[in-house]
Amino acid sequence: MPLAVVASDITTLAADAIVNAANETLLGGGGVDGAIHRAAGPALLAACRALAQVAPGVRCPTGEARITPGFDLPARWVIHTVGPVWHGGDRAEAALLADCHRNALRLAREHGLRRIAFPAISCGVFGYPAPLAAAVAIGTLREELARDPALDIVLCCYSEPMRAVFQRALTPA
Repeated sequence: MPLAVVASDITTLAADAIVNAANETLLGGGGVDGAIHRAAGPALLAACRALAQVAPGVRCPTGEARITPGFDLPARWVIHTVGPVWHGGDRAEAALLADCHRNALRLAREHGLRRIAFPAISCGVFGYPAPLAAAVAIGTLREELARDPALDIVLCCYSEPMRAVFQRALTPA
């Protein structure tokens, strides 16, 4: 199935790459970012530190993506992307969130990766309302799958309630 929604720990998925909902420093944080850094081991932090800063303290601006090896993860690669902080929807949040998904898949294609797992980007501490984020994510991923149907994409939600939100967006009643 080219697009599926699951409730699972993204750090346990066997995929070509998992996507990290990171912050601009790429040096770890809370939520899925912290979990990925802990599971990948200290080599991930070293690899992230080695990425060039594009501004002081910024290795990956919002909407862009960077790639590192997965180190101790089952996934071979980690694609780091920085989702937008929710400010009510009038600061291009939807466009930036769509860019996160597009740029992550661009990197995946450049590296010949086919099975990619995405978390619910921006739905944690960044405060993006989950139903709105799910609609953007699924709409963008469907567009990308229309261009490249060989991709196998999993939306990996950290809880059953979040999975249900994304599943409703995938298969509306």
